Amino acid sequence: MQEKLHVKPIVRNKKASFNYFLSEPLECGIELKGTEIKSLRQNKVSIDDAYIVIKNGQAFIINMNISLYDKGNIFNHDPLRDRKLLMHKKEILKYEQKTIKQGFTIIPTKLYFKGGKAKLEIALGKGKKLYDKREDLKQKSIKKDIELKLKQY
Repeated sequence: MQEKLHVKPIVRNKKASFNYFLSEPLECGIELKGTEIKSLRQNKVSIDDAYIVIKNGQAFIINMNISLYDKGNIFNHDPLRDRKLLMHKKEILKYEQKTIKQGFTIIPTKLYFKGGKAKLEIALGKGKKLYDKREDLKQKSIKKDIELKLKQY
């Protein structure tokens, strides 16, 4: 029997669902250096401006900001360095084909710990137009009003 691993969320990319239609989520690992994992455990990370590129058959996350570790001294890392994603070759090829042929962008949506290891959830994103964003805001506002009325009732 496989036991269920504990999942501890670190950060979500709220901009992603607002700016893109997201599809095909995928969990992958991240190649981290020594003090980066300690900064992640302190929730000192931002993936709002991050995106994924595929170079030479490997996936890299660009612009993910992991802040410097306070007690890291000379062994600290570069906060904005490109980090390799740990994915299977078939997954990389599938995502690469979708980005090239269909115009998708690969967006990080969530960063979390699963069984003590840092995992990143990525998804394919297709850009939203301004009227799509307005419609989302309108639906969110309506939902909020309904919940408020039900709470008052």
